[in-house]
Amino acid sequence: REQAIAFCEDMRRRRPDMVFGADIIAGFPTETEAMFQNSLDLVDACELVWLHVFPYSRRPDTPADKMPQVPGPEIKTRAARLRAAGAAMRQNWLRTQHGKTLSAIVEQPGLARSEGFAQIEFDMNQRTDSPDIGAVHRFKITDDDGTKLLGTIQV
Repeated sequence: REQAIAFCEDMRRRRPDMVFGADIIAGFPTETEAMFQNSLDLVDACELVWLHVFPYSRRPDTPADKMPQVPGPEIKTRAARLRAAGAAMRQNWLRTQHGKTLSAIVEQPGLARSEGFAQIEFDMNQRTDSPDIGAVHRFKITDDDGTKLLGTIQV
């Protein structure tokens, strides 16, 4: 945990625009509320913008299956709390991108992906030519919708 926090802090000193994501399992066997709180606090400590939360699910004949289990409803609650923390962190970060010009690769018509992994939705009608999928363009970020950035392609 301490190494992860130190790594994120060090990378942000070197590159302030760096963003991080993580895969986190909620409700692993023997996880106490204190252990879970450490995971939840890590979202803030590392400023994890992109979270993929896995609720633990049993697999027969594995070492974890033989360990004391966290009750199913508690696993779901913890997963929801982690997802909410991740969503709040992502929304805060998205707002910091307003007004910036970002490079992004066009993934499909009207949708690009920035270097910080954010999707950028853009209006295809603003240009007479359609940007090629796979092409890198600059996008002026005008807003967000809580999950992705909204922007205009720069010519």
